[in-house]
Amino acid sequence: MSEPSPSAQPPAAEMDALRAIERRGEMRALLEQGLPLLERFPQAVPLLQMLGIAHARLREPAAAAALFARVTTVEPDNAAGHVNLGNSLRDLGRRDAAIRSYERAIAIDSGLAQAHFNLGTVLYDLGRSAEALSRFEAAIALRPDYAAAHAQRGDALVALSRAEEALGCYRRALDLAPDMARTHNNMGMALRLLGRHPEAIAAFGEALARQPGHDAARIRRAYLRARICDWDAMAEDAARLPALGIEGPPVPPFMMLALDDSPARHRLRADRHAAANFPRAAGVETVPARPVAPGERLRIGYFSADFHDHATMHLMARLFELHDRAGFEVHAFSYGPASDDPMRRRLLAAVEHFHDVRTLDDQAIAALARRAGIDVAVDLKGYTADTRSGLFAGRAAPVQIAYLGYPGTMGAPFIDYVVADRTVIPPDHLAHYSEAPIWLPHSYQATDDRRPIADRPPRRADVGLPEQGFVFASFNASYKITPDLFAIWMRLLDRVEGSVLWLLGDDADAAANLRGHARRHGIDPARLLFAAKLPVAEHLVRQKLADLFLDSFVCNAHTTASDALWAGLPIVTRIGAGFAARVCASLLRAVGLPELVTESAEDYERLAFALATDRAALAAIRARLVAQRTTAPLFDSTAFARHLEAGYRAAHARRLAGLPPAPIEIEP
Repeated sequence: MSEPSPSAQPPAAEMDALRAIERRGEMRALLEQGLPLLERFPQAVPLLQMLGIAHARLREPAAAAALFARVTTVEPDNAAGHVNLGNSLRDLGRRDAAIRSYERAIAIDSGLAQAHFNLGTVLYDLGRSAEALSRFEAAIALRPDYAAAHAQRGDALVALSRAEEALGCYRRALDLAPDMARTHNNMGMALRLLGRHPEAIAAFGEALARQPGHDAARIRRAYLRARICDWDAMAEDAARLPALGIEGPPVPPFMMLALDDSPARHRLRADRHAAANFPRAAGVETVPARPVAPGERLRIGYFSADFHDHATMHLMARLFELHDRAGFEVHAFSYGPASDDPMRRRLLAAVEHFHDVRTLDDQAIAALARRAGIDVAVDLKGYTADTRSGLFAGRAAPVQIAYLGYPGTMGAPFIDYVVADRTVIPPDHLAHYSEAPIWLPHSYQATDDRRPIADRPPRRADVGLPEQGFVFASFNASYKITPDLFAIWMRLLDRVEGSVLWLLGDDADAAANLRGHARRHGIDPARLLFAAKLPVAEHLVRQKLADLFLDSFVCNAHTTASDALWAGLPIVTRIGAGFAARVCASLLRAVGLPELVTESAEDYERLAFALATDRAALAAIRARLVAQRTTAPLFDSTAFARHLEAGYRAAHARRLAGLPPAPIEIEP
């Protein structure tokens, strides 16, 4: 009996048996029985498609892609084959190749709504939101009841800063498919961007009602409840918060830094998040270090979405200007919005090479960095908004360092070092970090010793403050205020006659809730005053009107603390356990005021009261701060640049010597 020709098809009975296995969802069994059949019928397209889908469902994209590629070889005009190949290439992170597959499918059959939709999702993931929007609209034109396309159209509109329009898309998607938890969640994120926090909280609640295990929605709801200081509602999730991201599915780690001061749990969440999102990172080959000859420069690449008027740039602008050009060639890789504001122009004037990589996928950015010969890649985002951690998973440089944007560990095998100091990461905390620290001698935080402050401070009356009386201030974001901390503040107001508390006034719901909490504590809500948003230079100068800054606990003031100290406003802090809870202590020690760092809530309250009732002692501290502001290590931007550069050199030298990352200590 002769063997069937390569183009022959399997017997109908055998295909029917495989389809029965497929309907039962037994993908492994389907492969076990189908692959031997494929050896006999290597060009049987229906069988190739079926087995490719089985591999895809088992999350084996490489095997799936190989089979779908055979489909498109046997039948070059098989539009479904090109769509399936594109899906597998997308899952492999090969987004550019996936785009080509989807475009080929559309060229074959322009009426294939799925191809338009899938192409849109990849373009959206690449930040090419305007192009993605047109593809989602094409899919909807072909299938007006395409719920997922309406939802993704909303996502693209949000990315294009058209969140109000996006709400209509989400509502249409939910009219068609009310139980899409993801869409409820994304509507919540759009409402959050619009500042409609109670509605956003309700949307996250709807996501949880449909999918109780949607822990990302639970964290976002808890975070927004903290943002509007709705502490009664937060009690609903209080018992569950410590386990989120540790039990159940991984979660985005960033918001938990402000909700849970446990570096051990931060590490576990980050480890699980990295393993789930970058499963192939551990197998990526390292990039060999480039020997740097005497007189040759080390190439540093900074990667961020925040090279514009953003807190990161307010801290780092001076560093970019002060880098030693004889020893370092500085590159900036920007995947954030196009901008022409003063901070972007300052960056462009400071760095030698600016790469706008908004439209490139992670692999392409990493490849560009390797072609540029970057020796040390610095991730300024971590797991904060608009992160592109995947480019580091693909190894952009021989040495990869986390810095500034994310105050915690990334738990990722592809980040070698984290810039720190011995306050934010003491030696006995090393087990809580997957990275080796580069310990700078003073504070890890960059500062700008040329930050402009408005020439003349306003009068107290101009900003709604009483002419007399002690002014406690805390310009931290409202989500950092916790009930135990607020209780201390209310006791201070009660004990310090005529005192007021000056807070940021950027959220009307938070202000209303805080006034309500004050009333519960027996404090006149009128003693809580809220500062309107002002340009940075004017915000800095008005801080001179306050007497004492009261820091928050779980997540300290970071850039905000630098602002206050630069303006000459003393801060009382309590040092916590995690990185985010230790930053203000680092800054105070580096500015020469270690006595303002307390170890407990009781000591924090005691010190704040003592300073509020001993004007001479507080005046002496304030005079020291003003006198030391331009000489203390915290605001010595030139020395900071040299210390950070020494850290880069040491990390590169270890890599060049074939040594694994290990703690590096930079001497003053």
